[in-house]
Amino acid sequence: MKKKFFKALSKFNKKFLPSYSKQQLDLQKASNVQKAIIGWKLWVTKNSLD
Repeated sequence: MKKKFFKALSKFNKKFLPSYSKQQLDLQKASNVQKAIIGWKLWVTKNSLD
């Protein structure tokens, strides 16, 4: 159940949140909002792979 939820959330993230790796964003120059989005996407991806 948990894994299905995170997989669905991951698809939502991919569709609606920006991809900073494609934009080649430098993490040292990223704003706090951009860092929060990166952290959120990382957390969701980690939980969907468990």
